[in-house]
Amino acid sequence: MAPAFLKAEYDQRLRRVREVMRARGLDALILGDPSNINWLCGYDAWSFYTPQMMLVDLDRGPFWLGRDMDAGAARFTTYLTPEQIIPYPETLVQRADTHPAAFLAGWLADAGFDAAKIGYESDVYYLSPRALEYLRDGLPKVDWVDADLLVNWVRLVKSEAEIATMREAARIAEIAMQTAWDGARPGVRQCDLMADVVAAQIRGTPEFGGDQTAIHPLILAGEAASTAHPMWNDTPLEAGQTVAFELGGCRKRYNVGLARTVHLGKPSQLLVDTAKAVEEGMNAVMDALRADVLAGDVHAAWQKVLDRYGLEKKSRIGYSIGAAYAPDWGEHTLSFRPGEAVPVPENAVVHIILGMWMDGWGMELSETLHVTRSNCDRLANFPQHVHLVQS
Repeated sequence: MAPAFLKAEYDQRLRRVREVMRARGLDALILGDPSNINWLCGYDAWSFYTPQMMLVDLDRGPFWLGRDMDAGAARFTTYLTPEQIIPYPETLVQRADTHPAAFLAGWLADAGFDAAKIGYESDVYYLSPRALEYLRDGLPKVDWVDADLLVNWVRLVKSEAEIATMREAARIAEIAMQTAWDGARPGVRQCDLMADVVAAQIRGTPEFGGDQTAIHPLILAGEAASTAHPMWNDTPLEAGQTVAFELGGCRKRYNVGLARTVHLGKPSQLLVDTAKAVEEGMNAVMDALRADVLAGDVHAAWQKVLDRYGLEKKSRIGYSIGAAYAPDWGEHTLSFRPGEAVPVPENAVVHIILGMWMDGWGMELSETLHVTRSNCDRLANFPQHVHLVQS
């Protein structure tokens, strides 16, 4: 096993994070989000169900802090030295009377951070209130600072290596969606179809395989297409159903989303008209999206089309996307919604998803887009129209 990128790539990422830390006056930063840990050093393992952190300081680290049995993955998938890999004992796993963060607090004190100004991620799935409590109790002189999303905002701008990797993920997404289109037929169970989709995502191409997407593949069939995130089941697809797929591809933990819609039979005029509006809206978004445009202005281009067709969509239409682990592939930074006064930087990658969840049915169309100086570039090349399957 080897790290996903060259060491120079990770060194550059670390420099960018440290620049922001210095600007905020931080001595160190504690990360709990495995996506940020992976982005900073390459660490890749399904170990984030137990306490796992990374400490970023200004000169010596970063330091991986995790379970002893997972320290091997830090050796295999990163360029970290043995001194930068700090395992906690197995005896601390899932104990009611103590916590691995108590051990980590002791290590931080011994490493000279007992009175430092330390930032932490306050709104991630993986850094629990209990872990933070043990860190605070073990380091009473530390000045704790909410530094949520610090790394996320830094990694919003992608390197050439990251964009190349996401183009590979897009090839996998195309294969997965073609599998869905080819397999969607009346009588086919949702679970059987999605089994083929997942196999396609993992198999990838002859040149490279795929990873597990951070969002598992979604199938929105019939009435379930009126909601955004239903789980598959063993119900057969039926003639006359509209079926939306929100799939994707993942390469080196980099995710690319892709949503399309299939109709099993002759489409209703309502579906035809809605699909026309959504396709036109996607074109309007792509025409508006370029470096330095405000995210809210991109949404306004979409809203102008919806208004003309008399349609409504209450939710945002997109977000930044990249390296991620379950349960979400979004970066939690950019959001495309009304009034969002955040400029979109050059070399951001965003997932624009136009989901129309209607009364008893729904449809979706999405693209993952690389933002350039003057326009944007679709990463996946797949037809946007509603695919009609004749019964």
